[in-house]
Amino acid sequence: MLRDVVGKKAIFCVGIKAIDFRKIITLNESGEWVWQEAQAQGDFTAESLTARVCEEYDVTAEVAQSYVTDFLEQLDKEGMIEK
Repeated sequence: MLRDVVGKKAIFCVGIKAIDFRKIITLNESGEWVWQEAQAQGDFTAESLTARVCEEYDVTAEVAQSYVTDFLEQLDKEGMIEK
């Protein structure tokens, strides 16, 4: 769940996981964009997000892939991605 918290964008777990307030990740502008893109795609893949990051931010595939991989790994580590 994406929310505005004191002027910063943050994502939170929902349901029982929401009880653990350590599972809040603040996002920069590009992180917010990737989160919203993933939500829009529904069944996204790292590859589909990487392609969209390349289009949106005019970066190389290598840069986009590194960013998306790091972002998804952080979300997975915090239990914010359903598998």
